[in-house]
Amino acid sequence: MSTYGTARHAPGPGGAASTKERATDYHTTLFRRLTWEGTVPLEIRVDPKELPANSDRGLECYYVQAPRVSYLPLLMPEIRRFLMDVVFDEAAAKTLKEDDWWFESAEGALLKWHWPIGLIYDCHTISTSVRQPSSQPSAASSPMRLVLHLASPPTEKLLQSPSTEACKLAFMGQLKEADFLRWGNTKRMTGLRKADQDGIWEGIRDHNFDHYWRVASKVTPPAVGSHRAQSPAPSTSVSLHNRPPSADPAVERDGAYSVRSVPVRIYLPDGPVLQDLVPPILEDGSPNTLAHFLTAHIPLLFPPRSRPSTPTHNNDGLDNPELAYALIQGVRSPPEAEMAWLGACMAGADGWLNVCIGIAH
Repeated sequence: MSTYGTARHAPGPGGAASTKERATDYHTTLFRRLTWEGTVPLEIRVDPKELPANSDRGLECYYVQAPRVSYLPLLMPEIRRFLMDVVFDEAAAKTLKEDDWWFESAEGALLKWHWPIGLIYDCHTISTSVRQPSSQPSAASSPMRLVLHLASPPTEKLLQSPSTEACKLAFMGQLKEADFLRWGNTKRMTGLRKADQDGIWEGIRDHNFDHYWRVASKVTPPAVGSHRAQSPAPSTSVSLHNRPPSADPAVERDGAYSVRSVPVRIYLPDGPVLQDLVPPILEDGSPNTLAHFLTAHIPLLFPPRSRPSTPTHNNDGLDNPELAYALIQGVRSPPEAEMAWLGACMAGADGWLNVCIGIAH
């Protein structure tokens, strides 16, 4: 993943700039599509105590590769069709109400139906690796086992009925919150027509990348855009000789690098969710990186990195041992990745960049 945070437009003369911008747009779309097409394996088993009479108890388990950007309530129609066709008899099917269905993990934890499925999976994978050190996140991880309950949802814990409509309302609320953090207001979201607001949700429901981004592009900044804002002047304490080229005051910032804040949340293993303002550019004019962000917020797990006095064989040439790592969309993300780029290319469909923290063993 050496291309993390590197696909940015550098102003150039005439056609060269246009060619560079088109290439950058291609890379932005590529990573967004890779994020969109990501899936996770789920094993969904109906609680055996709740199976109606005359059900086929040998087929009550359903496997699915679920889109990371989707939500559990959106899987219900597909699961229902399977159960009605294969497991339940016709009489039982008529008595079941889909709005009463809810999920637990195999360990008995109530699943947050309003979280993206990929986030649920990553948090579960990291929590499992903490409890079982031999278990490490990988692309070939076994399915996450879910228990489907068919009645008596714990409404006091779910807060709302885990219906598709409630999920849509929660999703739109997350989009508006991300919009406010990004721009300092929600004008882009509230300015959308009703048809566009419905369209962005329909893109999630139908898992249609083009349909979703037709509307999402109106509220989400590109990694590189045509409108560029001058980067802030560097601190006087920073030498012109050791600043990265992108921090030079002559270079303009654009797109994702011009937002007020990148919408980011940190998820600790079985712990709290952290959230703060995350500017894309630091005070010295350099890009805010994942390493800087994590060190600022959880320094005990990501202590400030220092250059060793003698050469080492570490990949980054730094002498600090790895205590933890960041998992974004199921990928261990390199510390030099820039927060603005991550926010533009690796965020979920709700606009949030979810950073799950795993403990190194």
